[in-house]
Amino acid sequence: MVTPFIRNHQYNVIKKQAGLLQQACQTVSDPKVVESVRYSAQHKISEAFPEATELQKQQLDQISTLKTTEDFQQYLQALEPYLTDFGQVTGKQLNKLFPKIKKLKIPDLSEIDYRRTTYLGWVDIAVNKMFLVYPLNGQFMGIEGRFTPMNKGVCFLCNRHEELALFTAVTKTKPANASSDYYKAIGNYVCVDSHVCNKNITDVTVLEKFIREVTGYSAS
Repeated sequence: MVTPFIRNHQYNVIKKQAGLLQQACQTVSDPKVVESVRYSAQHKISEAFPEATELQKQQLDQISTLKTTEDFQQYLQALEPYLTDFGQVTGKQLNKLFPKIKKLKIPDLSEIDYRRTTYLGWVDIAVNKMFLVYPLNGQFMGIEGRFTPMNKGVCFLCNRHEELALFTAVTKTKPANASSDYYKAIGNYVCVDSHVCNKNITDVTVLEKFIREVTGYSAS
């Protein structure tokens, strides 16, 4: 029985490191350099799975034996069944996450590959708003914010150079002695196309920090 344990951003780490190693195997003649890249790839993949079991580590560590294009393809394909599901969401759930939006524009949920999704994001151009949904500690959290298109730059979530928008959300977190009219907005540059961002993202630390800052969520 297959037990999924690889989240989308972790699979992106694996793909990235496999790609670097494959390139080294095909273009570098010095075996010491290739072995250095191989060690680095194995180490970075291991770092992305701090809670992996011994069996899971063995599956991931097979990257240390790959040499040919076919080897790399088979390695990635063999890991696909272990991809975890983002968690299927319904239109009703999304409406509950954004109760103040009377006519929430919902993306076509049937077209989403939930195994290749780290966060669900979409834009409603009509009201200049961007929406973001993420399962933080097993609980879906929703953030809405102002959407301001920008030029190309580096996304704060996936750290890749893409078409960006300034996503500005009002935080619900207030200092202890804040007045009733306290207001603070947090802005970050994020990919306009969340599908592209989900293909690139390799770490959720910044994403989770942003959600906590905006929502005031605390695991305790």
